[in-house]
Amino acid sequence: MIVKITSKRQVTFPARVLDAMGVKPGDQLELTEGPDGFILRPRRIDHSRLGTLRDKIAPGTPPFDIRKFRDQPYDTSLRD
Repeated sequence: MIVKITSKRQVTFPARVLDAMGVKPGDQLELTEGPDGFILRPRRIDHSRLGTLRDKIAPGTPPFDIRKFRDQPYDTSLRD
């Protein structure tokens, strides 16, 4: 498979390649140099390295509802 490099050194991958790799807009790809060339892999989050919030949330706290939060009015003076 051949992909074209633009004048800005950008590359567009075919959708089926990105679908097969399981990547979506905003995801990162990791490029690693090896003895036979470069290897391109999706960059995944290592959840074992993340801290847990389980012991920091009070028991009985309801789950956070992002839709409800977004629908709340806000003070426009607090905007940037």
